[in-house]
Amino acid sequence: MRKLIAIVNVIAWSGFWAFGYIALTSNDLSNRQLVIAAVLAFAGFLTGVLAYLKLSRASEMSGYEKRKQLDAATRERAQSQGSV
Repeated sequence: MRKLIAIVNVIAWSGFWAFGYIALTSNDLSNRQLVIAAVLAFAGFLTGVLAYLKLSRASEMSGYEKRKQLDAATRERAQSQGSV
């Protein structure tokens, strides 16, 4: 499942960059074509971000990457030192 999400991530980011480039640099597009390119770029961006977040969560759950969350005692100690 992680490989499928990784493939979706790559395709989504590729779509974001390709359609975003088309939307920003093309001079001879109609307004309708420009809006479609921008919507497709936004869809690629949104899908890419969601797939990336899902991949990072899956890598933490599988033990491949260390968890970045502090334990309760360390978090409490840091919050008490940071308050004025």
